[in-house]
Parts: sequence; C-alpha cells; structure tokens
Amino acid sequence: METLSQILEKAKQRAVELNLPYAGALTPTETLTVLEHTKNAKLVDVRTRAELELVGRVPQAMHIEWAFYPGMVANPDFAAQIKTQLDSESLVIFMCRTGGRSHNAAVLAAQLGFTEAYNMLEGFEGESTPDRKQRCKINGWKAADLPWTNA
Repeated sequence: METLSQILEKAKQRAVELNLPYAGALTPTETLTVLEHTKNAKLVDVRTRAELELVGRVPQAMHIEWAFYPGMVANPDFAAQIKTQLDSESLVIFMCRTGGRSHNAAVLAAQLGFTEAYNMLEGFEGESTPDRKQRCKINGWKAADLPWTNA
C-alpha cells in the first residue's frame, strides 16, 4: 500500500505532466486514502443537487454546486462559497460526475489562492461504456466500490 506522501507526490506529478494549474490530480481510491489519513482534507462534490439525489453521494463530502439543474446554469456564488466554507490552506479535493466540472473548480480554487487544490479524476460515475453509454462500469468512485449512499 502506498503511503500518503507517495500518493500526493504521484498526484502532483500528474499535475506537472498534464500541465494543470492546481496542486494535483487523484484517482478515486487515492482520494479515499487521502481523506482517511489527512485530518483537515475536504472532499467537495460540485455536482447538482439533482445528481446527488438521483445517482448518490459520498457520505463525508461537502456539496457546493458548480452549476444548477436544469440547464446547467453556472453558480455565480461558487467562488464566494468556497472562500467562506473552506480553508485556503487545507487540502481540498473537488469531485463531479466525470472529472470535468471538478477540474474547473480546482482551477478556480487555485486562482483564489488554494495551494492544495486537487481534482479527483474519473469522478463519481466515471466514463460511459462505448456500446450502451452506461456509467459506473469502467471507472469512477462507484465503479471502484468506494463508500457511497443514496440517502
């Protein structure tokens, strides 16, 4: 099993390789390990409230919507919400359905001075299968069989 330091170093190396403007990129399994071993780490789910209710959620995650359903209208208060609800010096991991919105949230967080902003690759549902366009089968939090709930 990798140590916390090894996981974070790998995440930071991914950021360098992918030219990401934030601290790093973590897999779902790495994210869970970081959350379990880092006292002040926060997981921020940026999906819509509808996604949480229909698809499920990670029990210990905070929720700040990047955009609102229906229409995926941008949340004009997102920056203010993360600044008031999160410590800019804490390790913060952003998560969405597949990793796109959470990437954008991590970019914004880094621009706002969050030095330990990370994106969770693959997202909660992961990419869809080529044939039937089904999620939660190839990768992502649910496919990795990590803790989640519909409650």
